[in-house]
Amino acid sequence: MDIKTFKSVASKLPAEIAVLMRGPTGVGKSHLARAAADEIGLPFIDVRLSTMSEGDVGGYPDIEGMKETGVMTFCMPSWFVRATKEPVVLMLDEMNRALPGVQQSAFQLVLDRELGNDQDGNPYRLHPETRIFAAVNAGAEYDVNDMDPALLRRFWTIDLEPTNADWIEWAKTEGLDEVLVDFIRQNSAHWRVDPSAVEPGTVTPTPASWHRLDTSLSHMGWSPSKFAGKETPAGFYATVLGFVGVEAAIAFKGFVKDYERQISAEDIVEGRIHHSEFMDLPAGTKNSVIDKIADHCKDNEWTMEQAENVAAFGQNIGGENTVQLWNRVSSSNNLPNIQKLHKLMGAEVVKLVQASRNLK
Repeated sequence: MDIKTFKSVASKLPAEIAVLMRGPTGVGKSHLARAAADEIGLPFIDVRLSTMSEGDVGGYPDIEGMKETGVMTFCMPSWFVRATKEPVVLMLDEMNRALPGVQQSAFQLVLDRELGNDQDGNPYRLHPETRIFAAVNAGAEYDVNDMDPALLRRFWTIDLEPTNADWIEWAKTEGLDEVLVDFIRQNSAHWRVDPSAVEPGTVTPTPASWHRLDTSLSHMGWSPSKFAGKETPAGFYATVLGFVGVEAAIAFKGFVKDYERQISAEDIVEGRIHHSEFMDLPAGTKNSVIDKIADHCKDNEWTMEQAENVAAFGQNIGGENTVQLWNRVSSSNNLPNIQKLHKLMGAEVVKLVQASRNLK
């Protein structure tokens, strides 16, 4: 399942339906759960089960209280207590890497929505509006325990298959460096590498590692946009290498150094590049520029002259790319820009679409 579909469903499920996300490490399972919590409007609590002992989840016996009352009750973890008192989103992460006793407590929480007991033997129950999201790492490269089918059927279970387009959309909303995002747009093979396809212990890029790299470079004052088209500082390559591995680091460093050759949305909209140059652009560059123009369209109202420049670009990249540009601009829902562009290239787009249908 792609990210867009997951987002359209997960936050709308009833509170008592637990969500189980399966997928390789680094694809953004925790981020998705946090995003769902924001969508619902609930606090988010991340519980990393793989680091816990049985008592960290199921509670520890209250020895002092038992001396006074003669009844054994349990001192429950703070995250669980909060989830009983107010609605929250509980993220039970790395469930299938947890110790067996921890898994059993987590299973009880999912199945019965309760743990422990008070002096009268009544279990402590989650708040009716508390939601549970769980995540398991999937793949032959992970040392994990399989989940019981009887438990699995209690979840809404999805196998996450994120695309780099999903990630790019997320990265733009999160404000990641535009040059880094553009690198992923044009070099999807370096966005994520299957760890099982390389030697054990090899550093490989994941969506999460690109996010951590962006955070680190920004903190160090080495944001790629700052050095686009220039030599990167000493240590830049080593920093990238530690997050995404050799092949991606080499490609990314070269991309940043040569970035001045990349075409921005403004280059097209303001007519800085002559129309004759458009036809010879590589397919990947054309797609990248189309994405940039679509983003520009969302946030700006074009003059007629700017729309004419965009139309000239669309008419010169030809065929399917012309239709793709029209579709992307139309999806921006910026009606004034769409109307201007329709006057300039709408008829041509219709002809291209009709010709394509006649060939089928």
